[in-house]
Amino acid sequence: MHNVTMIAGDGIGPEISEAVAEIIAAAGVEINWERVEAGAGVMDKYGTPLPEEVFKSVRKNKVALKGPITTPVGSGFRSVNVAIRKELDLYANVRPLKVHAKKFAKDENIDMVVFRENTEGLYVGIEHYVGDQAAESIKIITRKASRKITERAFEYAVREGRKKVTAVHKANILKFSDGLFLEEARKVAAKYKKTHPEIEFDDKIVDNMCMQMVQYPEEYDVLVMPNLYGDIVSDLGAGLIGGLGLAPGMNLGDEIAVFEAVHGSAPDIAGQNKANPVALLFSAVLMLKHLNELEAAARIEKATSAVLNQGEVLTGDLGGSATTDEITEAIIAEL
Repeated sequence: MHNVTMIAGDGIGPEISEAVAEIIAAAGVEINWERVEAGAGVMDKYGTPLPEEVFKSVRKNKVALKGPITTPVGSGFRSVNVAIRKELDLYANVRPLKVHAKKFAKDENIDMVVFRENTEGLYVGIEHYVGDQAAESIKIITRKASRKITERAFEYAVREGRKKVTAVHKANILKFSDGLFLEEARKVAAKYKKTHPEIEFDDKIVDNMCMQMVQYPEEYDVLVMPNLYGDIVSDLGAGLIGGLGLAPGMNLGDEIAVFEAVHGSAPDIAGQNKANPVALLFSAVLMLKHLNELEAAARIEKATSAVLNQGEVLTGDLGGSATTDEITEAIIAEL
């Protein structure tokens, strides 16, 4: 029995979270879900979209599955998601880009993993007006954070038998901030070259990287980069594999792991049984692997891929007309 925090979120979050829990149970994994509330819908009850109970539960259980959360206007947060990552020091945002259904993918050879530094860069939110005609934002890049995210990328490459790590940057223009990131990445790469010479290392300027991903995706494996670039590149990658409805994600710290879909809360279809649970389900597959439930993770991944490739039971965002319940039932039937 695993104790896992469930942050269902708002919008379509509660629907897809329960669908995922149902599929995991059907796969035979016993999870004690500790459900906590967060998001725009709890503002009146708690006075905040992020009650302290959320953090208490995640710190206790060390693992959480998180649905999409809306950041309410005037809530005091630039982003609820960013606030969770900062509070729990989830410094590594990891987004696997893998083709599960060829019919949706731009190229069936895509199999990359984006490691995005999660705690600094432009997302620290230090900005101000300069008079009334200009605004200034400050980008923070530290040696420690750059080193930690690159170490995490190499650790993953070693563990998963990956062949190559690519550092993505704009050091040709941002010579101090991105230059520092690249310097630390190269130091980590030099260390791993001694112990794991089979893993290649190179670096790419971010705009070139975007073009390379579209034209030659088969040449890339593990990508590591600062915050903003990771946000952009991972969404580009999601588009290449079929869209945000198929793209999983996880946020990792040294002790805590939070698994979440990349997409938003889609309030326009909330409560209508139209939402696609697949991205959150693939995120839950990552969670099951983290919990060493490897057989169940493989079965769920295989069953979901089968349903997607059959193309008979698909939600509206994937070109079908199936309900959330129907695609959930179809995946369980494949199990």
